[in-house]
Amino acid sequence: MQQIIESLLDHLWLSEQLAENTLSAYRRDLSKIAYRLQEKQQDWLTVSAADLSAVVFTDSEQKSSQARALSACKRLFQYLHELGLRQDVPTKFLKNPKKNNRIPTFISEAQIEALLAAPDIESPYGLRDKALLEVMYATGLRVSEAVKLRLNEMDLQRGVLSVVGKGNKQRLVPLGEEAVYWLMRYLTESRSFLLKNTHCDDVFVSQKKCGVSRQLAWLAIDHYTRQIGIAHISPHGLRHAFATHLVNHGADLRVVQMLLGHADINTTQIYTHVANERLKQMVAEHHPRG
Repeated sequence: MQQIIESLLDHLWLSEQLAENTLSAYRRDLSKIAYRLQEKQQDWLTVSAADLSAVVFTDSEQKSSQARALSACKRLFQYLHELGLRQDVPTKFLKNPKKNNRIPTFISEAQIEALLAAPDIESPYGLRDKALLEVMYATGLRVSEAVKLRLNEMDLQRGVLSVVGKGNKQRLVPLGEEAVYWLMRYLTESRSFLLKNTHCDDVFVSQKKCGVSRQLAWLAIDHYTRQIGIAHISPHGLRHAFATHLVNHGADLRVVQMLLGHADINTTQIYTHVANERLKQMVAEHHPRG
């Protein structure tokens, strides 16, 4: 069963150039379902839709995890059908579990300002973190996009980044004056010190003389939120804050969609709900009849 999974992943990498993170997620979900099927002495080539449903939709998992596993299974069974290894596609009539649309936690502009001011800019590492935080908030980049940013993908004179996002889709994202300023300070004052004459094409580098990892970005943001004494803000929280604050200041939803790299406007729509919920909260707190 694992060989079939690896064959599918090779096929997706060759035909669709899916990102390594996406392929790794498919591998984890499919391996999990394969293990459950093997416990029931079933496999990819013989399992029925009913039996597959039983191992995908388990009460012990969140609906988002079930939906992700089903998505991976759909790719696998369609692949087996195209190869002629299955005459049917058992996922054809399986639907994602209904889930409540979770509205992202509102992060105020004051909280973001405090977070951006937290790094010690007199330290090479602090200046790097300052530049990274400024870029993430100025652009709404996913943490994976930010840490993989290359030197040749920046045009600081024009103030834009060329970002390769999900599905290998490229988009241009404006930086803004503050982010450009801190990027230039980091590049001229800190980056060479951190690299110690080692060559690296990544913009943000670590003491290991290579690009910073997603985990390091998580740890840095967690450290600064603890330092300033506010509720934890994840790297994705900066992306939420970027989009919410744009909508709050009147940005067109289509523009926000383009900047975030969302394929579907419905994904971006959630930020209007965040803004509306915040307005309701403010009225409830401050209106005499709230």
